[in-house]
Amino acid sequence: MKTGVLFLHGFTGGTFEVRPFIRYVEERTDWITSVPILPGHDFPIDLSKVTAENWMMEAELALNRLRKVVDRIIIVGFSMGGIIALYLALRYKVEKLVLLSAAAKYISPRYLLEDAAVLLTKNYPPNTFYHLYDYKLRNTPLHAAKEFVRVVKMVEPYYGMIMTPVCVVQGKKDGIVPFSTGEHLLRSLGSVQKQLIVSENGKHHICYSDDSHEWFPKVYEFMKK
Repeated sequence: MKTGVLFLHGFTGGTFEVRPFIRYVEERTDWITSVPILPGHDFPIDLSKVTAENWMMEAELALNRLRKVVDRIIIVGFSMGGIIALYLALRYKVEKLVLLSAAAKYISPRYLLEDAAVLLTKNYPPNTFYHLYDYKLRNTPLHAAKEFVRVVKMVEPYYGMIMTPVCVVQGKKDGIVPFSTGEHLLRSLGSVQKQLIVSENGKHHICYSDDSHEWFPKVYEFMKK
């Protein structure tokens, strides 16, 4: 039985956001992986004209391409990609869902302020994504932000209808998606099989957390079952 994994990146991001976990999975399996770039997210990013429907349709097309060559599909969605993963699970048979920092709620004020303080100093710590936050704050059109919110609002009323087994990974220091989001999703989703994995030091880009070596294997075990 062939397994395919669809990886979905986040709003204003790219495939780099999930690359460490993609590498982890590919090194251990013969699973077929698909990592589409959502409209407007090619480099240089231009989100001035894209819509929520554009993003959801591109993910749906990628899923349908994958369905033609595999027998079972797992979707791994990061941030906004996690919400799009839920949308796809409403419409198609999906074996498992992995939601990484899924943006069901967004903006955790405490940590966002801490990140903003670092942005203002321009004194970025090494090996972090502050330079990307800086770029995003200066270059993301209001239109695109509204479309991101539309994605969340379109899917939210149907959480209870989603029965797919789900694994939620949430960082305690996420500055974009508040930590309570993980527990909110577990309460709201209709899935019987669901689990929450907590990254104690994880920020929003959870695949780069310093404890990823602890939770990558747990998620992988969930995907294999």
